[in-house]
Amino acid sequence: MKPQEIQELIDFISKSGLDEVNIETSDFKIAVKKHSANPQASAEFTPRTSSAAPAANPAPAAAPAPQTTEKAPASAPKEDSSKYIEIKSPMIGTFYRSANPESDAFVKVGDTVKSGQTVCIVEAMKLFNEIESEVSGKIVKILVDNASPVEYDQPLFLVDPS
Repeated sequence: MKPQEIQELIDFISKSGLDEVNIETSDFKIAVKKHSANPQASAEFTPRTSSAAPAANPAPAAAPAPQTTEKAPASAPKEDSSKYIEIKSPMIGTFYRSANPESDAFVKVGDTVKSGQTVCIVEAMKLFNEIESEVSGKIVKILVDNASPVEYDQPLFLVDPS
């Protein structure tokens, strides 16, 4: 891995909210940890080559991006969401509503979806994974902003199955 790729990995992990990631291949081993007491991310890179080339320097530590959470105004009436089904993220990654910036979103609020229909993309480690609805119904709410990091099992959409 190049130092720039390592830095991009550290930045991605900082934005995703993960505390620790370990990656090991036949060529290298990398461990990235974010300490809650110290808001610095640290990286340890160990090349697995037997050549006499000097070892790569660890990537400089990157401060995690501040997490901003947007909350609904307190004056807004609470909606009964118990009758809705959540479509959840099956993985950690970056949520995208469309296949590319020029395309229309896969689904919008008010659209009817069928089981097996693509509703979004979650990008993880440069792989774009189409996420399909497991239920049929009407999209009531989109819970994640476009190009935002998502966690495993995080709700993405609310669907009214009736």
